[in-house]
Amino acid sequence: MLEIARYEAEKRARGTAALAIGLGVLAVFFVAFFPSLEASGIDFDSYVEAYPPAVQEAFGIASLNTIEGFLAVEVYQFLWLLLLGLYFAYSAGGLIASDVERGRMNLTLSLPVSRSHVLGEKFASLLVPILALNVVVPVVVYAGVLAIDQSIAVADLAAVHLLSIPYLLACGAIGLVLSTLVDRADVAKRIAIAAVFVLYLIESIAASTDGLEWVGAISPTHYYDPTAILVEGSYDLAGAATLLAATALLVLVARSRFQRADVGA
Repeated sequence: MLEIARYEAEKRARGTAALAIGLGVLAVFFVAFFPSLEASGIDFDSYVEAYPPAVQEAFGIASLNTIEGFLAVEVYQFLWLLLLGLYFAYSAGGLIASDVERGRMNLTLSLPVSRSHVLGEKFASLLVPILALNVVVPVVVYAGVLAIDQSIAVADLAAVHLLSIPYLLACGAIGLVLSTLVDRADVAKRIAIAAVFVLYLIESIAASTDGLEWVGAISPTHYYDPTAILVEGSYDLAGAATLLAATALLVLVARSRFQRADVGA
């Protein structure tokens, strides 16, 4: 049981380790840069207020004068929200399409296993890198913050990572659907990246435009706000539940499509 998920997770082990190290190093770099920013004596928040609302919304800029606001912008809005969202959409885009394109899916389905089982376990394998990153990076960030004689609420730091799990799963689910719709893995991956990025832009523009806030509700980023968590201590649990429900729905759509798909070489 879970042999497929275990196999897929093992294939991702090296990449997950490299990604965790890379993100950890980048996080340390940003944390180490904050003291020089603080020592400059410049009121960066006054500059932030001059930015157009769309820019402030896109980058989640609330404050650059505090370690929480700085990390929210430099680490979590950019690395976590945008880049990791794109990464998991891209990774999921090849979960099914890659095996179909290379003729391996026929061999897998020749075993006593259902298509639903194959799809479910392949998607579940994404939990390995998602959980690994959300365990390793917060420890590195917290240690870095302490090293520069700053403080950050442990509960808020834990929450920004815990609540990112439904968001990253939703991004992965978008890629999974495309992986069942497009037979060529590279094409599915590229469309997945484009889809998540366009949704990110839609939310950024809609949130700063009067009367269009409702449009942003179609984007996963609407339901996960690292800045609100770190700066305001505000946890959107309903948003996390919405993301999990959307993930489940997208997985069901992918399952329905995969069950009817022709996976012949």
